Amino acid sequence: MTQATDLVALKGRQQTAWSSGDYAIIGTTLQIVGEQLAEACDLRWDERVLDVAAGNGNATLAAARRGCKVTSTDYVQALLDRGAERARAERLEIDFQLADAEALPFPDASFDAVLSTFGVMFAPDQPKAAAEMARVCRSGGRIGMANWTPEGFVGQMFKTLGRHMPPPPDVAPPSRWGVESHLRSLFGENAAGIAVTPRKFNFRYRSAAHFIEVFRTWYGPVHKAFAALPADKAAALQSDLAGLLGSLNRAGAGSLVVPSEYLEVVVTRR
Repeated sequence: MTQATDLVALKGRQQTAWSSGDYAIIGTTLQIVGEQLAEACDLRWDERVLDVAAGNGNATLAAARRGCKVTSTDYVQALLDRGAERARAERLEIDFQLADAEALPFPDASFDAVLSTFGVMFAPDQPKAAAEMARVCRSGGRIGMANWTPEGFVGQMFKTLGRHMPPPPDVAPPSRWGVESHLRSLFGENAAGIAVTPRKFNFRYRSAAHFIEVFRTWYGPVHKAFAALPADKAAALQSDLAGLLGSLNRAGAGSLVVPSEYLEVVVTRR
């Protein structure tokens, strides 16, 4: 089996995972990241903006609130539907389209800004996804991303999942998008400049047990991992996640506040 076939199969499994649960339950809590990214990209009224792997539309809504003409894309229709619900509630006119981040259905240089918050980083073919974002962004435009880092909580959470459900050995982990040198290798020839700012998002839950309950119910990758494991191994995964959360909790015994590092990235298109 060729690597290309492997990546296609992996994408299919990922799409199934993100279609399970309901990512919008988690995604809505991350709205502040979309707002900060819109400011970092200095979005202007009437600019054409594309949100790639938009999920339930955090960056989409942030751009539309700033007067941009927004196209929101994802390969999971249910997530686009949730984004559209949010847009209707705010009376925002947004174009929602089903699309693959590795094969965007738009002409070259179609957009003034191309955004992605914790989305495009999960594309299996990382160089192809980066090339597509660069292709549809005009010269002088901005490519803005928020990507979890390997060292931050979410990066560590995925490493924990990987110990229980090993990922393909020849596929780069999504958290590579949270490494500045890797971003420069992905965008270097298409970038006039790359600005990287480390930031933290605080996950706020009642307790480690509450976080795990929410994520195993609604967050696709965690939901699928628990569903695939037998009871004893699922219990071991739960124990490992609880230990990780406990080690990073800065709220004390009465609650859970876990900071998770991500990179806010703005690439200026050459």
